[in-house]
Amino acid sequence: MSEIAQLHRMNVGTGFRAYSLRGREKAAPIDPFLGVDHAWMSASTFAPHPHAGFSAVSYLFLDSETGVNNRDSQGMRNLIRPGGLHWTAAGRGIVHEEVPAEIGKTVHMLQIFVNLAVDRQEAEPFALSLEPQDVPVVHFPGVKVRVPLGDFAEVRSPLRPPTEVSLLDISLDEEASLSVPVSAGNSVFIMPIFGKLEIDSQLFDASEPRLPVFPVQATSHEVVLQAKHGNAKAVLFSGSPLRQPVYWHGPIARTSVDALNASIAAYQSGKFGSL
Repeated sequence: MSEIAQLHRMNVGTGFRAYSLRGREKAAPIDPFLGVDHAWMSASTFAPHPHAGFSAVSYLFLDSETGVNNRDSQGMRNLIRPGGLHWTAAGRGIVHEEVPAEIGKTVHMLQIFVNLAVDRQEAEPFALSLEPQDVPVVHFPGVKVRVPLGDFAEVRSPLRPPTEVSLLDISLDEEASLSVPVSAGNSVFIMPIFGKLEIDSQLFDASEPRLPVFPVQATSHEVVLQAKHGNAKAVLFSGSPLRQPVYWHGPIARTSVDALNASIAAYQSGKFGSL
């Protein structure tokens, strides 16, 4: 049985709007994810900002009108193109900025926050990038699945991130269906992106702020997606929970108050670097 998680509408100025999902205490029920924003960005909205203790991941949908210029205090400068993914493992601390490559055009994207195991939270920051043409794609009748993270149907993303998670970008034609196997010990949640679809016989609509979460089970199982009401699109997220405490302060998340305060002090003293 699934739980129902609520999304919250978020608007920042006139250039950023999103449906936002955040985990609760210890990131439950979406652990090892901390949060996901299904976002539309058409202007430079967020000033350069710090991250520490987790990974900030950007995935652009293929229908994005433009890409994202990404830069960080480790010297990374790159363009995230529609269909591509960029993973910033913040570790002990990094300063980061992403802006639309062409102002006035809209980026359609996911901003994903993935927790790091406590023994990785003091590691040196690093980044991983996946170009659109390198994302594995699986086709079934009426179904297309892009696999930017993790594996599905005997294909695997070339990325090996510090937290092992899966992200499946699923497109369904009307009347098509897809069964997705879920490993024992993994949690799953599914974010509708477009249209209406039935997920394990429950109807979800991308225009409504709710989605299903499937807690960890002791045995493997399947989740079934069906597009009975027209074409539909959804993203499936899965991973093994870390079950760590999570203490937030803005864009920094650590496993204790002391570690959080130390990260804030390190950023304020310039130890995260600058752009």
